[in-house]
Amino acid sequence: MLTKRIIPCLDIKDGRTVKGTNFVDLRDAGDPVELGALYAKQGADELVFLDITATVEKRKTLRELVNRIAHHVNIPFTVGGGISSVEDVSALLQNGADKISVNTAAFKNPQLINDLAKEFGSQCVVLAIDTKKEEDGEWYVYLNGGRTKTEKKCVDWAKEAVDLGAGEILLTSMNHDGTKQGFALDITRTLATQLPVPVIASGGGGKMEHFTDVFENAYADAALAASIFHFKEIAIPDLKSYLKGKNINVRI
Repeated sequence: MLTKRIIPCLDIKDGRTVKGTNFVDLRDAGDPVELGALYAKQGADELVFLDITATVEKRKTLRELVNRIAHHVNIPFTVGGGISSVEDVSALLQNGADKISVNTAAFKNPQLINDLAKEFGSQCVVLAIDTKKEEDGEWYVYLNGGRTKTEKKCVDWAKEAVDLGAGEILLTSMNHDGTKQGFALDITRTLATQLPVPVIASGGGGKMEHFTDVFENAYADAALAASIFHFKEIAIPDLKSYLKGKNINVRI
């Protein structure tokens, strides 16, 4: 049985870690270099860095900051935000990223996924999907950091992206983001059971039980969280001990 992964996420704005609720009301959560180093030391399995305003501000990801964080972590490091070309990815990998996450640019130009997978291998390409459940009960894809709704259903886009070469899906439920009420089990389960690649669940982790739920009931391969780690509500070693006690296979 594959090990389930716990992944802290650094959402970056103006060089600082921030955290909001439902993608708005951002508050400062600390220095990303210090947080990254702390999480690596505490036993996080991976680290995700998302430059959340790069796309909207039409600029590239903060390479220098990526480089600084990379020097302080010894775990797989995924970077996203403002990536739209093979050159962008090359630069980030040279600055210490292990994997990259694409979102809006890939949706607008799906060929990008194929180009990146060919150049760097599928294992390097994480497709981030921000999704929201609408009145009709369907989950739709949102772009530009959750600002722009599309008519594309989450499941359809995920399947298309995997066919193009995405090696992993980072699924964030906007309905659950920052609420600490639990992960979106239904859409996570749908993707985890229908796709041949790992699915990272994101949005809503607030208690240790939520992690058990998303692993046992939604079959997620990894669970990503931010504020509960940043604001010291749950420590990664405690979470892993708890999961181990529930017979969930985690790396201690």
